[in-house]
Amino acid sequence: MDNRKFLPFIITGIIAIMVVLYLSSEIFITIKAGERGVLYKRFQGGTDFDISYKPGFHIKAPWNNIYVYNVRENIINEKMDVLDKSGLSVSVDVSVRFFPIYKQIPYLHEFFGEKYVELLVKPEVRSTVRRVMGRFTAEEIYSTKRAEVEDAIVEETEKILKSKDNNIQMQALLIRSINLPDQIKNAIESKLQQEQEALAYKFRLDREKSEAERKRIEAEGIAAFNEIINSSLTEEILKQRGIEATLELSKSPNAKVVIVGGGKEGLPLILGNN
Repeated sequence: MDNRKFLPFIITGIIAIMVVLYLSSEIFITIKAGERGVLYKRFQGGTDFDISYKPGFHIKAPWNNIYVYNVRENIINEKMDVLDKSGLSVSVDVSVRFFPIYKQIPYLHEFFGEKYVELLVKPEVRSTVRRVMGRFTAEEIYSTKRAEVEDAIVEETEKILKSKDNNIQMQALLIRSINLPDQIKNAIESKLQQEQEALAYKFRLDREKSEAERKRIEAEGIAAFNEIINSSLTEEILKQRGIEATLELSKSPNAKVVIVGGGKEGLPLILGNN
């Protein structure tokens, strides 16, 4: 059997295999866990917005590209100087946790590319922190309204990053530290201490006033009680109570002498043998 007629097919197959092996890095791609891929069609309109490639093995045309994005939660720390409501410089250190919205990766790639953290996330965080803190005084930022400031920064930053043009999901934003010039910081802390001392003094005064009022009410009650008792104890009633008490005592087994009419106001006298 003449195998020479199969030689062209064998050669063609070998060449095809060599070409595939040579272009394997351009044809086959593996997307790892925590990643998403964006397809760029060189001859078919550029970025494919309809799909983002999930983790796994994928095949593409060698003239197209797949850009791989890490979609795990990321964190950035930003330290910046901002101006408060009165123009005072405040140094603030914030941390932001975020990740790209999976299904919107193609849009993120189209408008910001692989450097989206530097081009989008950091500038928006800085801008929002400066804008929000510019609405408060240094004292409010440092102490009295710190939680309100932090909530406003979180709300406004999340709204901007999650918009359909940016496609970033923010998980948390934390103000790690707020630093003021020592002179301003000492003045604020001294003022807060004085306010606390004033509150403590007011509390003591209120407590003493309450105690005085309680004693006054108690005294008025006792006086009213005594007045009622005194008005009800007539001379006849007192004599009657004395006679009743004498009768009770006379029933006692102890030896005694009862002198009727021998006491004051004519009450009986009881003389014991002890």
